[in-house]
Amino acid sequence: MQSDILQHYTILVDFLGKALGPDFEVVLHDLSSKDFAIAAIANGHISGRKAGGPLTDAALRMLSSKAYETDDFLSNYKGIAPNGHVLRSSTMFIRDEDRRPIGLLCINFDDWRYKELTEQLLSVIHPESFLEQHPANTQPLLDRSAPSAAPPIPKDASASPSAAYAENFPVDISSLMQKIFDEATASLETPIDRLNQFERREIVEQLNEQGLFQLKGAVSFVARKFSCSNATIYRYLSEISA
Repeated sequence: MQSDILQHYTILVDFLGKALGPDFEVVLHDLSSKDFAIAAIANGHISGRKAGGPLTDAALRMLSSKAYETDDFLSNYKGIAPNGHVLRSSTMFIRDEDRRPIGLLCINFDDWRYKELTEQLLSVIHPESFLEQHPANTQPLLDRSAPSAAPPIPKDASASPSAAYAENFPVDISSLMQKIFDEATASLETPIDRLNQFERREIVEQLNEQGLFQLKGAVSFVARKFSCSNATIYRYLSEISA
């Protein structure tokens, strides 16, 4: 771990996990580690992750967009657990003395148990015939269907910073890279192996905006997907940043 600062947060993760209870997942990411790995986690059953796991796609976008330069934290954005539960997620940026980000403290709240209790209560106070005619009354708030693609970062994220992010929780780095790549290429009508140079460069630009190339091995991963050399991907990245 990079510093004594993060060591104190490791203790905080354990404390918050016990104090808030089993419906709150608390996660500490060490940004100095390989793939910004999870340094500590409490109630990891919510996302199925454990220490050593990778950063999320939303957190990568936060770092890529340098959200930490304008915000101390981003709160109450949507996360989607592997079991389909919609989470209320928040992330705080941990900085060093020079205000460089060195860690992320994240809290993901799963309200599924409370929604089940709400449905049980409604079934007690409403006749069954009413619930059959008005099923929406037992399905408040968000749809629990399969995860959707993450929205793009708005040009003016400062206007509503938390609205710029939707989060998924991969358990390993290869799953994270595949998820980001799939989202960037989901709307393509042309097979990956038949894309021209301009189309591949556009996808690389999207992947760069999503923060993919902050991950170790991402260049080789994308090169394999495009059946091209690492040098080609580096050239695209150089052209994008020029």
